Amino acid sequence: MTRRLTITMVAVVAGALLVAGFGSLLLIRAQSRRDTVNDLRKQAQGIAQLVDDIPARNTTAAAVLRQRVLQRVLKLTDQAVVRYSPSGQPLDPLPPGVSPSDIDFPKLRQGQTISGVNGGLAFAAAPGTTARGAPFALVLTRNVRVGGGAALWLLVAGGAALIVAVAVAANLGRRLTKPLREADEATRRIAAGDLAARVPTTGGDDELAALSRSINAMAASLERSKGLERQFLLSVSHDLRTPLTSIRGYAEALAERKAKPGQAAAVILSEARRLERLVGDLLELAKLDARRFSLDIRATDVCEVINDTAEGFRPAAETAGVRLRVEAPARAALVADADPDRSAQVVANLVENALDFASSTITVGTGRVDGEVELWVEDDGPGIGPDDIPHVFDRFYTVSRAAKRHVGSGLGLAIVSELVDAMGGAVRAESGAKGGARLVVALRGDAEATAA
Repeated sequence: MTRRLTITMVAVVAGALLVAGFGSLLLIRAQSRRDTVNDLRKQAQGIAQLVDDIPARNTTAAAVLRQRVLQRVLKLTDQAVVRYSPSGQPLDPLPPGVSPSDIDFPKLRQGQTISGVNGGLAFAAAPGTTARGAPFALVLTRNVRVGGGAALWLLVAGGAALIVAVAVAANLGRRLTKPLREADEATRRIAAGDLAARVPTTGGDDELAALSRSINAMAASLERSKGLERQFLLSVSHDLRTPLTSIRGYAEALAERKAKPGQAAAVILSEARRLERLVGDLLELAKLDARRFSLDIRATDVCEVINDTAEGFRPAAETAGVRLRVEAPARAALVADADPDRSAQVVANLVENALDFASSTITVGTGRVDGEVELWVEDDGPGIGPDDIPHVFDRFYTVSRAAKRHVGSGLGLAIVSELVDAMGGAVRAESGAKGGARLVVALRGDAEATAA
């Protein structure tokens, strides 16, 4: 690309020089012709007025001497005094390069000066009359200078300009394509798995600098996602290994008749359900990621969804020694455009997450804020650090706060984010009023219910 860019810039400069050079030469030539013709006209008219008698051509040495002096002083190619008949026929020879058809003798008889150019020879013919009353034409000729010296200097200047253009174009081409080469190298390294590769940035505001920043942002995002994915796989592997170890241990104890059947069956059932929830959440994430799920968006009573869903978690909360509070107005007071089943799944995942961290109380509530219906779940656990808040709902992210217990699979918040986004809502995490964490979901309020 550097070579093509350099050749293109040099070609543009060369083309501009050719157009400017030939144009300048044509203009110089045209101006030189005009200046030469005008100069000859003035000289011919002036000399014709000074002539008092026209001797025969080359009759005396004085006439020849006068012609030579005039020719050198006026830088003439040739000069001649041409008498002509009343019918317009020349009686004396014309200078070389001038033909009788070039001289309009009738116009000369009327007192007009005739001029023109034949190839590179300019001529002018001025009328006059001898003391004896004979009409004549003083014909002067001069070669037109077409700017040969100017053409030579133009070629020299053009060659120097091309050399400078090649040097500048090569340097500019390397500078322009350097970020692209660096970006190409970085993207190749990223594609090969080196997610730490970055494109050097200069801090500019042009398109190349923006491209470098975009590639670096992409690489950083991929590197972070890869790290989170690795962390997630380690976490899932641990979550899978723990129940499997319990199931295998009690199964072996039953086979060796070292465990009570009832106790072993209860543990195996509990761990099997835990595995079932984990696998179900993984499948749910896969469906959400592929958008292979359906939504039934309609006017949904958020209060009803919250009350029914929270009530289903009350036994689990009592077993964990946690008080579950529901703060919702009367039913049908808050209506949102949402899928009721998916909304219930969102509330369930939020409550399940709160059960992992709550110390003594979980509060589930809802209300209307600026035309939207918000529902929230708040716990009194250790809270969420400022660095963790922006990433709570990210895929594969694990917060730094320690869980008191493990009720769910640990994937519930990622599912919440996907579902809320699909329903056109928003979800956020914030610190609770009295410590702990507060997770808030904002859904679009139903237009008819809001108007009513």
